[in-house]
Amino acid sequence: MNNSLPRNTFKQALLANRRQVGLWVTFAHQPIAEVLADSGFDWLLFDMEHSPTDLHQVGQQLLAVRGREVAPIVRVPVLDGTWIKRVLDAGAPNVMIPNVRSAAEARDAVAFTRFAPEGLRGVAGSTRAGNYTRYKDYMARANDEIGVIVQIESREALDELDAICRVPGVDAVFIGPSDLAASLGYRGQSGHPDVQAAIAQAFRTANAAGKAAGVLAADGKAEYYFEAGATMVGVGTDLHLLIAGADAVAARYVQR
Repeated sequence: MNNSLPRNTFKQALLANRRQVGLWVTFAHQPIAEVLADSGFDWLLFDMEHSPTDLHQVGQQLLAVRGREVAPIVRVPVLDGTWIKRVLDAGAPNVMIPNVRSAAEARDAVAFTRFAPEGLRGVAGSTRAGNYTRYKDYMARANDEIGVIVQIESREALDELDAICRVPGVDAVFIGPSDLAASLGYRGQSGHPDVQAAIAQAFRTANAAGKAAGVLAADGKAEYYFEAGATMVGVGTDLHLLIAGADAVAARYVQR
Protein backbone atom coordinates (compact mmCIF):
# COMPACT_ATOMS: atom_id res chain seq x y z
CA MET A 1 0.00 0.00 0.00
CA ASN A 2 1.27 3.46 -0.93
CA ASN A 3 1.01 5.67 2.17
CA SER A 4 2.61 8.72 0.57
CA LEU A 5 1.17 11.43 -1.69
CA PRO A 6 2.52 10.84 -5.22
CA ARG A 7 4.88 13.45 -6.59
CA ASN A 8 3.31 15.80 -9.13
CA THR A 9 5.51 15.01 -12.12
CA PHE A 10 3.51 17.35 -14.38
CA LYS A 11 4.26 20.29 -12.09
CA GLN A 12 7.93 19.32 -12.20
CA ALA A 13 7.83 19.13 -16.01
CA LEU A 14 6.47 22.68 -16.17
CA LEU A 15 9.24 23.87 -13.85
CA ALA A 16 11.84 22.17 -16.05
CA ASN A 17 10.26 23.61 -19.23
CA ARG A 18 9.73 20.15 -20.74
CA ARG A 19 7.32 20.06 -23.67
CA GLN A 20 3.85 18.91 -22.56
CA VAL A 21 1.18 17.98 -25.13
CA GLY A 22 -2.42 17.71 -24.00
CA LEU A 23 -6.05 17.36 -24.98
CA TRP A 24 -9.20 19.16 -23.84
CA VAL A 25 -11.97 16.87 -22.56
CA THR A 26 -15.47 18.33 -22.75
CA PHE A 27 -17.61 15.18 -22.63
CA ALA A 28 -18.69 14.51 -19.05
CA HIS A 29 -18.31 10.74 -19.21
CA GLN A 30 -15.86 8.46 -17.42
CA PRO A 31 -15.29 6.13 -20.43
CA ILE A 32 -14.12 9.08 -22.56
CA ALA A 33 -11.45 9.91 -19.98
CA GLU A 34 -10.53 6.24 -19.67
CA VAL A 35 -10.12 5.81 -23.43
CA LEU A 36 -8.07 8.99 -23.86
CA ALA A 37 -5.82 8.22 -20.88
CA ASP A 38 -3.85 5.69 -22.91
CA SER A 39 -3.57 7.75 -26.10
CA GLY A 40 -0.14 9.04 -25.11
CA PHE A 41 -0.90 12.65 -24.15
CA ASP A 42 1.09 14.23 -21.34
CA TRP A 43 -2.04 15.80 -19.87
CA LEU A 44 -5.82 15.80 -20.15
CA LEU A 45 -7.89 18.81 -19.13
CA PHE A 46 -11.36 18.14 -17.75
CA ASP A 47 -13.38 21.26 -18.44
CA MET A 48 -15.99 22.52 -15.99
CA GLU A 49 -16.20 26.05 -17.40
CA HIS A 50 -17.63 25.45 -20.89
CA SER A 51 -19.14 21.98 -20.50
CA PRO A 52 -21.96 20.36 -18.48
CA THR A 53 -19.44 18.45 -16.34
CA ASP A 54 -20.42 18.58 -12.66
CA LEU A 55 -18.44 17.73 -9.53
CA HIS A 56 -19.53 14.09 -9.41
CA GLN A 57 -18.65 13.58 -13.08
CA VAL A 58 -15.23 15.19 -12.79
CA GLY A 59 -14.57 12.94 -9.81
CA GLN A 60 -15.32 9.93 -12.00
CA GLN A 61 -13.03 11.27 -14.72
CA LEU A 62 -10.22 11.67 -12.21
CA LEU A 63 -10.74 8.09 -11.05
CA ALA A 64 -10.63 6.89 -14.67
CA VAL A 65 -7.08 8.21 -15.14
CA ARG A 66 -5.79 7.46 -11.65
CA GLY A 67 -2.56 5.49 -11.82
CA ARG A 68 -2.05 6.26 -15.52
CA GLU A 69 0.91 8.22 -16.86
CA VAL A 70 -1.25 11.09 -18.13
CA ALA A 71 -1.60 14.12 -15.82
CA PRO A 72 -5.15 15.32 -15.10
CA ILE A 73 -5.99 19.02 -14.91
CA VAL A 74 -9.41 20.34 -13.93
CA ARG A 75 -10.53 23.73 -15.17
CA VAL A 76 -12.91 25.13 -12.57
CA PRO A 77 -15.83 27.30 -13.73
CA VAL A 78 -14.61 30.49 -12.08
CA LEU A 79 -12.06 31.85 -9.61
CA ASP A 80 -13.83 30.75 -6.45
CA GLY A 81 -12.50 29.22 -3.26
CA THR A 82 -15.38 26.78 -2.85
CA TRP A 83 -15.12 25.39 -6.38
CA ILE A 84 -11.36 25.01 -6.11
CA LYS A 85 -11.57 23.37 -2.67
CA ARG A 86 -14.14 20.81 -3.81
CA VAL A 87 -12.22 19.93 -6.99
CA LEU A 88 -9.02 19.48 -5.00
CA ASP A 89 -10.83 17.31 -2.45
CA ALA A 90 -12.11 15.19 -5.36
CA GLY A 91 -8.50 14.40 -6.18
CA ALA A 92 -7.41 16.92 -8.81
CA PRO A 93 -3.62 17.33 -8.60
CA ASN A 94 -3.70 20.32 -10.98
CA VAL A 95 -6.24 23.11 -11.43
CA MET A 96 -6.71 25.71 -14.14
CA ILE A 97 -8.46 28.95 -13.23
CA PRO A 98 -10.09 30.91 -16.07
CA ASN A 99 -9.91 34.63 -16.76
CA VAL A 100 -7.39 35.75 -14.15
CA ARG A 101 -6.90 39.48 -14.75
CA SER A 102 -4.43 40.66 -12.12
CA ALA A 103 -1.68 39.65 -9.75
CA ALA A 104 -4.17 40.03 -6.89
CA GLU A 105 -6.48 37.47 -8.50
CA ALA A 106 -3.52 35.17 -9.14
CA ARG A 107 -2.61 35.39 -5.45
CA ASP A 108 -6.19 34.45 -4.57
CA ALA A 109 -6.02 31.48 -6.95
CA VAL A 110 -2.90 30.17 -5.24
CA ALA A 111 -4.28 30.85 -1.75
CA PHE A 112 -7.40 28.79 -2.50
CA THR A 113 -5.17 25.76 -3.24
CA ARG A 114 -3.07 26.02 -0.06
CA PHE A 115 -3.83 25.01 3.49
CA ALA A 116 -3.21 27.60 6.23
CA PRO A 117 -1.08 29.35 7.16
CA GLU A 118 0.09 29.68 3.53
CA GLY A 119 -3.43 29.84 2.13
CA LEU A 120 -7.19 29.63 2.56
CA ARG A 121 -8.10 26.08 1.58
CA GLY A 122 -10.39 24.37 4.05
CA VAL A 123 -8.84 21.40 5.82
CA ALA A 124 -10.33 17.95 5.35
CA GLY A 125 -8.07 14.94 5.68
CA SER A 126 -10.57 12.21 4.83
CA THR A 127 -11.13 13.06 1.16
CA ARG A 128 -10.05 11.22 -1.98
CA ALA A 129 -7.21 13.75 -2.36
CA GLY A 130 -5.56 12.32 0.76
CA ASN A 131 -6.52 8.77 -0.23
CA TYR A 132 -9.10 8.78 2.58
CA THR A 133 -6.46 9.34 5.31
CA ARG A 134 -4.06 6.73 3.86
CA TYR A 135 -1.59 9.34 2.55
CA LYS A 136 0.01 10.00 5.90
CA ASP A 137 2.01 12.96 4.54
CA TYR A 138 -0.85 14.66 2.67
CA MET A 139 -1.21 17.63 5.00
CA ALA A 140 2.53 18.18 5.06
CA ARG A 141 3.05 17.98 1.28
CA ALA A 142 -0.17 18.99 -0.48
CA ASN A 143 0.69 22.69 -0.65
CA ASP A 144 3.91 21.88 -2.51
CA GLU A 145 2.44 19.32 -4.90
CA ILE A 146 -0.71 21.00 -6.25
CA GLY A 147 -0.24 22.56 -9.69
CA VAL A 148 -1.79 25.96 -10.40
CA ILE A 149 -2.35 27.23 -13.93
CA VAL A 150 -4.01 30.62 -14.46
CA GLN A 151 -5.61 31.63 -17.73
CA ILE A 152 -4.77 34.87 -19.48
CA GLU A 153 -7.79 35.88 -21.54
CA SER A 154 -8.07 39.67 -21.53
CA ARG A 155 -6.28 42.91 -22.33
CA GLU A 156 -6.17 43.62 -18.59
CA ALA A 157 -4.37 40.33 -17.96
CA LEU A 158 -1.81 41.08 -20.67
CA ASP A 159 -1.08 44.43 -19.03
CA GLU A 160 -0.53 42.64 -15.69
CA LEU A 161 1.15 39.55 -17.08
CA ASP A 162 4.64 40.11 -15.70
CA ALA A 163 3.24 40.67 -12.21
CA ILE A 164 0.96 37.63 -12.55
CA CYS A 165 3.92 35.46 -13.58
CA ARG A 166 5.86 36.54 -10.51
CA VAL A 167 3.18 35.45 -8.04
CA PRO A 168 4.66 32.56 -5.99
CA GLY A 169 2.74 29.36 -6.53
CA VAL A 170 1.64 30.07 -10.10
CA ASP A 171 3.14 27.22 -12.13
CA ALA A 172 2.01 28.32 -15.59
CA VAL A 173 0.03 30.95 -17.43
CA PHE A 174 -2.25 29.62 -20.14
CA ILE A 175 -3.47 31.83 -22.97
CA GLY A 176 -7.12 31.52 -24.01
CA PRO A 177 -6.99 32.62 -27.68
CA SER A 178 -10.75 33.00 -28.24
CA ASP A 179 -11.46 35.15 -25.19
CA LEU A 180 -8.27 37.11 -25.72
CA ALA A 181 -9.26 37.81 -29.33
CA ALA A 182 -12.65 39.07 -28.18
CA SER A 183 -11.07 41.30 -25.54
CA LEU A 184 -8.72 42.79 -28.14
CA GLY A 185 -11.61 43.56 -30.49
CA TYR A 186 -11.26 40.55 -32.81
CA ARG A 187 -14.08 38.27 -31.65
CA GLY A 188 -13.98 35.00 -33.57
CA GLN A 189 -10.58 35.85 -35.09
CA SER A 190 -8.00 34.22 -32.87
CA GLY A 191 -5.72 33.90 -35.89
CA HIS A 192 -5.65 37.67 -36.47
CA PRO A 193 -2.07 38.99 -36.63
CA ASP A 194 -2.63 41.32 -33.68
CA VAL A 195 -3.93 38.46 -31.53
CA GLN A 196 -1.08 36.18 -32.56
CA ALA A 197 1.41 38.94 -31.81
CA ALA A 198 -0.10 39.36 -28.35
CA ILE A 199 0.17 35.62 -27.70
CA ALA A 200 3.80 35.56 -28.80
CA GLN A 201 4.57 38.53 -26.55
CA ALA A 202 2.81 36.78 -23.66
CA PHE A 203 5.08 33.76 -24.13
CA ARG A 204 8.15 36.02 -24.05
CA THR A 205 6.93 37.76 -20.89
CA ALA A 206 6.27 34.46 -19.14
CA ASN A 207 9.61 32.99 -20.22
CA ALA A 208 11.46 36.08 -18.99
CA ALA A 209 9.78 35.70 -15.60
CA GLY A 210 10.76 32.03 -15.46
CA LYS A 211 7.21 30.71 -15.77
CA ALA A 212 5.82 28.11 -18.16
CA ALA A 213 3.33 29.31 -20.75
CA GLY A 214 0.59 27.40 -22.50
CA VAL A 215 -2.14 27.74 -25.10
CA LEU A 216 -4.93 25.76 -26.74
CA ALA A 217 -3.99 25.19 -30.38
CA ALA A 218 -7.26 23.98 -31.88
CA ASP A 219 -6.08 25.79 -35.03
CA GLY A 220 -3.39 23.17 -35.72
CA LYS A 221 -0.53 25.54 -34.85
CA ALA A 222 0.90 23.51 -31.98
CA GLU A 223 4.44 23.32 -33.34
CA TYR A 224 4.41 27.05 -34.03
CA TYR A 225 3.39 27.75 -30.44
CA PHE A 226 6.06 25.44 -29.04
CA GLU A 227 8.69 27.19 -31.15
CA ALA A 228 7.37 30.56 -29.96
CA GLY A 229 8.00 29.67 -26.33
CA ALA A 230 5.06 27.61 -25.07
CA THR A 231 5.72 24.71 -22.70
CA MET A 232 2.24 23.16 -22.61
CA VAL A 233 -0.02 23.11 -25.66
CA GLY A 234 -3.48 21.64 -26.01
CA VAL A 235 -3.56 20.15 -29.50
CA GLY A 236 -7.31 19.71 -29.73
CA THR A 237 -10.52 18.67 -28.00
CA ASP A 238 -12.46 15.44 -27.77
CA LEU A 239 -15.39 17.17 -29.51
CA HIS A 240 -13.32 18.25 -32.51
CA LEU A 241 -11.81 14.78 -32.82
CA LEU A 242 -15.30 13.26 -32.89
CA ILE A 243 -16.54 15.77 -35.46
CA ALA A 244 -13.52 15.24 -37.72
CA GLY A 245 -13.77 11.46 -37.52
CA ALA A 246 -17.55 11.34 -37.99
CA ASP A 247 -17.50 13.79 -40.89
CA ALA A 248 -14.72 11.86 -42.62
CA VAL A 249 -16.58 8.55 -42.37
CA ALA A 250 -19.85 10.12 -43.52
CA ALA A 251 -18.16 11.80 -46.47
CA ARG A 252 -16.72 8.46 -47.55
CA TYR A 253 -19.87 6.37 -47.36
CA VAL A 254 -23.01 8.52 -47.32
CA GLN A 255 -24.58 9.26 -50.70
CA ARG A 256 -27.01 12.16 -51.06
